[in-house]
Amino acid sequence: MPLALLALAVGAFGIGTTEFVMMGLLPDVADDLHLAIPTAGHLVSAYALGVVIGAPLLAALTARLSRRHVLIGLMALFVAGNALSAFAPGYDSLLAARFLSGLPHGAFFGVGAVVATGMVAPERKARSVSLMFLGLTVANIAGVPVATLMGQHLGWRATFLGVSAIGLAAIASLALLIPHDRAAAPTTGLRGELAALRSVPVWLALGTTVAGFGALFAAYSYITPMLTEAAGFAEGNVTLLLALFGVGATAGNLLGGRLADHSLRGTLFGGLVSLALVLLLFPVLMRAEWSAALSVALLGMAAFVTGSPLQLMVMEKAATAPSLASSANQAAFNLANAGGAWIGGLALAAGFGPTSPAPAGAGLAVLGLGVAGVAWAVDRRHEVAHEGRVVATHVPDQAGVLHH
Repeated sequence: MPLALLALAVGAFGIGTTEFVMMGLLPDVADDLHLAIPTAGHLVSAYALGVVIGAPLLAALTARLSRRHVLIGLMALFVAGNALSAFAPGYDSLLAARFLSGLPHGAFFGVGAVVATGMVAPERKARSVSLMFLGLTVANIAGVPVATLMGQHLGWRATFLGVSAIGLAAIASLALLIPHDRAAAPTTGLRGELAALRSVPVWLALGTTVAGFGALFAAYSYITPMLTEAAGFAEGNVTLLLALFGVGATAGNLLGGRLADHSLRGTLFGGLVSLALVLLLFPVLMRAEWSAALSVALLGMAAFVTGSPLQLMVMEKAATAPSLASSANQAAFNLANAGGAWIGGLALAAGFGPTSPAPAGAGLAVLGLGVAGVAWAVDRRHEVAHEGRVVATHVPDQAGVLHH
């Protein structure tokens, strides 16, 4: 695999760290700025909102530019957002800085996926995307725990300075390792880029992302009370258990990339079925500590097996605007984060018990499987129609002359 994928992974590591570290820093930030925890929680939402808005917007606006320069520029914006977070004097300025930090997130992964697949043979495209996402999953194993500890011992502002330093390392890696574009990125203009999103298969692929990863976040958003109230773990052990989720996610990401190069849709279906089964088994697995720990790793693995196939599928369905569609998939991922957490919260609020968000998530996984099935049926219909047209234009006349 090209060494340039390492530069993309370094950027993904920084982005993954800053996205998830806020969950661990909320008590420290709330205490320092004299906020209630729910108010401080809006800092998580501000970042997600930045991703949803920035992903398609920045991808569309930079479509005519060199992808190498776009990646470097996006990472520079990322560094600026995190540096401003570190020096934010109050809540409102920190809220704005977190929103700014989220803006380049989706576009970086979107453009990065196009660059990654463009550097490898067609039969290795999914694997190249999974290697870029490796930085995101490894962030959950190493980046987030280390950044959280840094914030707890040196102050939360030090964490954001540390993440800014990772961003600077990513900029240097991108400048050194990403090859110069032979030509400007092909584009049909902003209107043409947006027109690519009118495709039904593209929206079905995005819908699969929202439902499939919504299933993950329905359970993962409430994994701490599951582990403490149902499995009986002490709160001090939760950080180590969340690292197990990162290990599972990393393994699933690599496995999904390898399998998807052989069967894109088969890997997607298999991942969603596995995710639904793991979530359905959660209430049983949470009855003992060893099985609860196993379930956390299996959740990460089953969910992230689908990551590379979904990213690649969206890009293929919007071939005229792969950067925009790929970035929109990152926005869909963050919508899944918000929607899944909301649905899991409904199950808890209804009084169904601490593990109830998991079966609710299983329902979302089944919904994702249904959307993926509809997408497969639409593709089959298009293929049959295309084959019919090809046959019809190659029918010989009565004299035996073949017309084209």
